[in-house]
Amino acid sequence: MSADFDFMSATALARLVATKAVSPVELTRRALDRAAATQSSLNAFFLLMEDEAMSAAREAETAVVRGAELGPLHGLPFSAKDLMAVKGQRYASGSRAMADNVAEVDAPAVERAKAAGAILIGKTTTSEFGCKPVGDSPLTGITRHPWDLSKTPGGSSAGAAASVAAGITPFALGTDGGGSIRIPCSVTGLAGLKGQFGRVAVWPTSATPTLAHVGPLARSIEDAALLFSAIAGYDPRDPFSVAGPVPDVLGALGRGVEGMRIAWSPTLGYARPDPEVVAIAEAAAKRLADAGAIVEEVERVFDADPEDMWMAEFYAGVGTRLRSVVETKRELLDPAVAVVLEAALAQEMRDYYDKVFRRYALRDQMRRFFERYDLLLSPTLPKTSVPTGVDVPEGLEDRTLVSWVFYTYPFNLTGQPAASVRAGLSSDGMPVGLQIVGRALREADVVAAAAAVERGWPGEEDLHLRRLSPSLR
Repeated sequence: MSADFDFMSATALARLVATKAVSPVELTRRALDRAAATQSSLNAFFLLMEDEAMSAAREAETAVVRGAELGPLHGLPFSAKDLMAVKGQRYASGSRAMADNVAEVDAPAVERAKAAGAILIGKTTTSEFGCKPVGDSPLTGITRHPWDLSKTPGGSSAGAAASVAAGITPFALGTDGGGSIRIPCSVTGLAGLKGQFGRVAVWPTSATPTLAHVGPLARSIEDAALLFSAIAGYDPRDPFSVAGPVPDVLGALGRGVEGMRIAWSPTLGYARPDPEVVAIAEAAAKRLADAGAIVEEVERVFDADPEDMWMAEFYAGVGTRLRSVVETKRELLDPAVAVVLEAALAQEMRDYYDKVFRRYALRDQMRRFFERYDLLLSPTLPKTSVPTGVDVPEGLEDRTLVSWVFYTYPFNLTGQPAASVRAGLSSDGMPVGLQIVGRALREADVVAAAAAVERGWPGEEDLHLRRLSPSLR
């Protein structure tokens, strides 16, 4: 199988598989070989599942030849982040402290993707317990950006983004507790979708159960919507799982944005983005106005940065899960992560619950905000790219391990659906993301706007291939 298929969309590949023009065995073999060949430079995978993947591919091919009814993802290779359980496989969450842990079950999203015919080729790298928005951990080392190996692909779904941007798989499953799908999608020029909190079931219970989301990363919002449609829906194992019909995100792709009321906010009221980032994201917002939306600039969305609410919730959860490690085997942890976990564990209970109730007030504030608007747009990140080995970018040294990203974590606190799509390219050739946030339960609106933004980039289907680092070709 030639390199022509590496950057083909999942939607196109699914059609080719269904019509017997492409073999699931060849697709899977190609994905495994590309993953192995790029591992020493890209380092996108925590582990590869060659035997299991090839066995599933042969079964998928037999079903095609037999004329069986095929699922929407039949024969398509994908990966799952190492914050997700895959039955019988190591489940380390990017941590040396969990290096020998083995999952007893498949996470619901993995289970559903497989049931839809997709073929799992391996687990991708993550920062330790998803605690950093960059792509390194003491367990797996540094994961690199496919366009520029000196840069991070973002995190914590680092390997997921790197593998999709490098053409290894057409899409991947990631997690998002504070932006961990949207951040790497912005950095690598991908489309990522965080559905409504509970729309995609999370189980076994996350270390951050009130913030955690699972969702797709892909090279287009169409492919992200395809995977999302397969994995979303109620699951009784997740107590937060949303009951009711899943929005028709595939149908929303061609719906357009005419008449939508959209707020554009360069800073949400507190962020410090690079001017070039704002200019590129604002130009993408204006494309939605050109498509018929009513776009209004809103400088202050939040009264204050909700960073402390998010930090209290996220790191307290991870810290409690790792308490014995923090107290007795601190040397196993990423030093930067250990510091924030210690601070979270030192919280006084009344102070913690003060932040919990402020979070409920924040959710209500957003409910009222979205009585006036259908969508909120912002940059996804304040920077276009970050060098590897850097936890906090230059110029933002006063910010914390996560708070420098500014834009994404508020919408884990509120639980609203949100996406990141490529807004454009910066002067150094690196991607800039546009974040699109919707009203509660309205993923279809988010996808419709994301598709409208992407339609403003004709002829860009081969962007990732053209931008790929020569050493990865």
